Amino acid sequence: MLCVVQSQLLRKQGTFLLLCTRLTLRPELRSSSSPLFSNQGLPLLNRISLNMWHKYLLVGFYLWALIGSLLPASSNGLMRINLRKRVLDLESIKAARLEREAKYRQSNNHWGSSSDEDIVPLKNYLDAQYFGEISIGSPPQNFTVIFDTGSSNLWVPSAKCYFSLACYFHSRYKSSRSSSYTSIGKTCEINYGSGSISGFFSQDNVQVGDIVVKDQVFIEATREGSLTFLIAKFDGIFGLGFQEISVGNATPVWYSSNLEYNMVQQDLVSEEVFSFWLNRDPSANVGGELVFGGVDSKHYKGKHTYVPVTKKGYWQIEMGDILVGNQSTGVCAGGCAAIVDSGTSLLAGPTTIVAEINHAIGAQGVVSTECKLVVSQYGDLIWNLLVSGVQPDKVCAQLGLCLFNGAEYVSTGIETVVEKENRKEGVSAQEDALCTVCEMAVVWIQNQLKQKGTKEKVLNYINELCNSLPSPAGESIIDCNSISSMPNITFTIGDKPFTLNPQQYILKTGEGIASVCISGFSAFDIPPPRGPLWILGDVFMGVYHTVFDYGDLKVGFAEAA
Repeated sequence: MLCVVQSQLLRKQGTFLLLCTRLTLRPELRSSSSPLFSNQGLPLLNRISLNMWHKYLLVGFYLWALIGSLLPASSNGLMRINLRKRVLDLESIKAARLEREAKYRQSNNHWGSSSDEDIVPLKNYLDAQYFGEISIGSPPQNFTVIFDTGSSNLWVPSAKCYFSLACYFHSRYKSSRSSSYTSIGKTCEINYGSGSISGFFSQDNVQVGDIVVKDQVFIEATREGSLTFLIAKFDGIFGLGFQEISVGNATPVWYSSNLEYNMVQQDLVSEEVFSFWLNRDPSANVGGELVFGGVDSKHYKGKHTYVPVTKKGYWQIEMGDILVGNQSTGVCAGGCAAIVDSGTSLLAGPTTIVAEINHAIGAQGVVSTECKLVVSQYGDLIWNLLVSGVQPDKVCAQLGLCLFNGAEYVSTGIETVVEKENRKEGVSAQEDALCTVCEMAVVWIQNQLKQKGTKEKVLNYINELCNSLPSPAGESIIDCNSISSMPNITFTIGDKPFTLNPQQYILKTGEGIASVCISGFSAFDIPPPRGPLWILGDVFMGVYHTVFDYGDLKVGFAEAA
């Protein structure tokens, strides 16, 4: 029996199978006297069939390669977006932190406000590292965007942006060139503290990977009023947050009514989930991957630890204690709010804790005159009041450094999640520097009391912490030669430890004698009722593969592969 092979391409779950069909020759073709046999005894039909088999196989292989290359970059119900990474530099980090501080000062009055003005706080993108590409319109116009879990709108520069220099350095959307464009025209503004984005809403098709989301509402930016956007490496922002913080209540692209809906209906994804894998290898060509529809098992090790979203808007979760080495800081033992934010590269948190971390790792900040003044003049009194049993949140008021507003003691100190919920709206957070430093000193001394340190030793330690307060620009320089001796920093999430070693939380820029090492921890104080907050940015997400589950409203972390 001879076998003639035919090739057939069948699609099944994105895989093309090469099938072989066996054909049986009729008995009369088997005779040795048949002309189908050569004079050397080799079957002529066998040689013909073999040649045909080679041709079929070659054609089948080419078809498989061609069709496979045209398929979407998705498999097993996942849709993938490749991310590019840029290297951080010191000037960008300084500018980014200055921007964050300015934003905090100017936006402070809006926290807890009932104003109709759309405010998007916490965001600064100059120090973001990971970018991807989308397209808008028909035919598609390409844009480089940050996929940002800390905001919810999609915006790109508009061709009608005439008076902002930043627009001329980036790709601009031209509605006149799109056959699928629909005009909306409603104006909007997003405030970022020291700058803002203003423009108007439009509607067009948005392509993400290989999926086209039809009639998506987005913002055409006609003014970009900040240095951040002038020197940024991206064109726009692709928000992955919740609709609750969306400017103009616009539906985010990724919501189930849009992108995820389309993906599920087209059998390209099966879950309302997206996940980030950020490659921290600076020499790697691939910066990372954003996966819609689930997770890629190659991106992580072990199992994910999931915690619920505590407040929709940002991807906000509750975080437990923070350890420096094996030593508890004690501050978040009762729970602190944290936002998982792919649009921020660093780890940002309350100055009180960041100062302790920077001191432990030897970061060089700026000497705080107010801090040393409080320690020298009030250190003994703070110690005595705490030892005598005075509640920590009453100490600074009793010393006259913080005010009593008639209803409660004003405080910007660290609060537990329960305390934040119980705090009354409208309490002023505009306190002077001495009050703020006093509250930090109370936290520090209280933590040292738990460790049974002597008064002299504790006050000397607090005085040293004053030297580790982050400088006004936020930059905290580290001796690159001392990285190996620095302690691990551990965050407690879902009652499990998530540890960062020095190589993971120290950012290095430059090479050779020009290299500079920078602390990955940035001070960022947000007052109640919305704060205090931690921001877990790319420094954390690069170490721990992160899953954002919209269907079950939870966030998961596992060790990145």
